[in-house]
Amino acid sequence: MGKGIVEKILENHLIESTKEEIAIRIDQTLLQDATGTMAMLEFESFKIPKVKTELSVQYVDHNLLQMDNRNRDDHEYLRTASSKYGIFFSAPGNGICHQVHLERFALPGKTLLGSDSHTPTAGGMGMLAIGAGGLDVAMAMAGIPYYFLRPKIVKVELKGKLSPFVSAKDVVLELLRRFGVKGFLGKILEYCGEGIRSLSVPERATICNMGTELGATSSIFPSDEITFRFLKAQGREKDWKELLPEWDARYDESLELDLNHIEPLVACPSSPGNVVPVKELEGVKVSQVIVGSCGNSSFVDLMKVRAILKGRKIKEGLSFHINPGSRQILEEIIENGCALSDLIKAGARIHEPGCHGCIGMGQAPGMDEVSLRTFPRNFPGRSGTPNDRVYLCSPETGAASALKGEITDPRALLKEMEFPQILEPDRYIVDTSLIYPPSEKASEVKVIKRGNIKSIPPMQELEDNLVAHVGIKLGDNISTDEIIPGGSKVLPLRSDIHAISRYVFGQIDPEFVNRCEKMKDVAVVGGENYGQGSSREHAALAPRYLGVRVKLTKGFARIHKANLCNFGIIPLVFEDPSDYELLKLRMKLIFPDIKSLIKSGEERIPVKLEDGKLIYTRLNVSERQRKYLIYGSALNYVRYTD
Repeated sequence: MGKGIVEKILENHLIESTKEEIAIRIDQTLLQDATGTMAMLEFESFKIPKVKTELSVQYVDHNLLQMDNRNRDDHEYLRTASSKYGIFFSAPGNGICHQVHLERFALPGKTLLGSDSHTPTAGGMGMLAIGAGGLDVAMAMAGIPYYFLRPKIVKVELKGKLSPFVSAKDVVLELLRRFGVKGFLGKILEYCGEGIRSLSVPERATICNMGTELGATSSIFPSDEITFRFLKAQGREKDWKELLPEWDARYDESLELDLNHIEPLVACPSSPGNVVPVKELEGVKVSQVIVGSCGNSSFVDLMKVRAILKGRKIKEGLSFHINPGSRQILEEIIENGCALSDLIKAGARIHEPGCHGCIGMGQAPGMDEVSLRTFPRNFPGRSGTPNDRVYLCSPETGAASALKGEITDPRALLKEMEFPQILEPDRYIVDTSLIYPPSEKASEVKVIKRGNIKSIPPMQELEDNLVAHVGIKLGDNISTDEIIPGGSKVLPLRSDIHAISRYVFGQIDPEFVNRCEKMKDVAVVGGENYGQGSSREHAALAPRYLGVRVKLTKGFARIHKANLCNFGIIPLVFEDPSDYELLKLRMKLIFPDIKSLIKSGEERIPVKLEDGKLIYTRLNVSERQRKYLIYGSALNYVRYTD
C-alpha cells in the first residue's frame, strides 16, 4: 500500500513513537500577540539564546486596539524579544498571522506549530500545520519535539466543481452540517480528488482553517500546480515542492463530497456546527455584515464582494465591515482599478488588516441584532455583545445579504448579474517592510519589559492526596471563550495572570472567582467536548492560578486537554457518564493516593464523594503528560529534569 501526504510528512519528521502518542520535529512556529506574550515569557524561562527551529514568526494581529498603554507595551516586548531570540516579527497592520504566513513563509511538506487553533490554515499550502497551546510552541522553539496522540488519517475526496455563488466556505460548512463540531476529533483530514483542481490556495486554506471547528487536529491539501502558481505569484516559486499522495495510498477512513451538490450554507447561533441552508433563513433581518477573517479575507474573496457591490448600495441602516487579511491584499485592492473605491461607495467600512471582531476587539453588534460574518466561530458572547446573534457564512452570502438587509441566497444575484470570474494576480505586490528579521547582533538587543509584562506564577507539585470542592458545574461544548473571554477588556491582560484570572467563567458565573478564593483546591465539572475552540492556554493557566487542580467531564477538546496537562490540572473523564448528575456545586471530592496512581500509570482514578459514594473516572493521558501533572506543570518538568 502507498502513502498519503500526511503519512509522508509524519514519516519524515518522526522523532519518537509510543503506544500512546508520536513526537515530530517542528520546522516552523507561529505566535500571535494574544497568546504569544505568555509563550515568549515561557521560552525565555528556558534560558536558551536562540530558537532552534528553521523559522519562527511572531505576529501582531489580535490586540490592535490600543485603549491604553498595555497592548503597546506587549508589542514592544514581543518586538525586542523576537529580535534577540532569532524570531521574525510581523508588525501591527501587516496582517492576520495565517494569511501572512501563507503568503510569505508556508512551505509544502514542512511542519508548523502555532499558538492559534486556526494554524491548520497553512494546510492549504500542503503544510502539516497544527494548533497548540503557547507552552507547546515555546518548547518547540526550544528544540523539543511536539507530542500528540497518533492521529487517524481521513481521506476526503472532492468531486465535481462548485456552482456559481457557492464558496469554499460552504464546503467546510457542509462538513460541519454533516459531522458537527466533534466529528473529527483526533483525526487529520487529507483532501484529494478531481474537485481540488478548481480550488485556489486561499480557497483550500479557508477549508483547512475551519477544519478546526470540526475538531480535527489538522487538514491538508496536496502541493500541486495550483500551489506552484500561488507561490510564483508571491515571488516564491523556488519554495515549491510537489507533494501528492501515491495512487494506492492507505487511509484509516474515507468520505466523498460532491461539490456540484453543495449549496450556500449558514452556521446559526451559537455554534459553527449549527448549519442550515441559506434558503431556510431567507428573510431574517440583518443589521451587521463583516467580511474578512483568517479564513475569508483573501484577494479573491474581497474582489468577489466588490463585484457584487459595484454600483449598488448596502441596505440603509446596515453596518458593513471589511477586514483585509493582509497589507498585501489591501494594497492589491487599492491598485486594482477602482476596487477600493467601489467598496467604499457601496457603503463598506474598511479596517486595517487584523482579526478585530473575530476575537471581540471591536465591531460588536447591537443588542438583539443579527450579525452575519465570514468568521470561523460564533461562540456565545465572542462578539463582545451578551446574548449575541452571530451567523457564519461565505463572502458571497454576506455581500448579497448586505444589499437586501436580510439573509439572502447569493444565487438570486444571477438574475441581475453574471457570476464574477475572479482570478488571482499573476504577480502579487510584495512588500516585506513590516516584517522585521531578527537582529544579527542579538547580544546587543535589550528586551523591553514594561509594567504590563508580569512573570509566570509558580505552580506547586501535586500532593499525595487531593481534596477539592466543585467550583462550577457546566454543560456540553463549553468553549475556551467561555472559560476566559477575548475582547478589548480582557485581551490586554494576557501577560498578567493575576489580572486576567479575575475574568475566569465571568460570562457564565460571575461568582466563580470569589468562590475559588474561599476554597483551597477547586474542581470543575463539565459535559462533552469541554474546552472547544481557541488554543488559548490562559483557559488552563488562569484557572490553575485560582486553585483549580482537576476537571471532571464527559470529554475534552484536544488542545485544551493538552493545556490542562501542561499546567498541572488533571483532566478526568467520567467512566459512567451518568455520574455527572451526582456532582453538585460546592460538593467535596476526595482523590485518595492521586499522585501515586498517576505515577504508576493507572488509568482508572477513584473519586470519593462527600456522602461516601465512590465513582470512577479515566485518566487518558500519556506517560509524558503524567510527569507534567506530578511535577505541577510542564515548565517545572522541563526545568527540573534538564
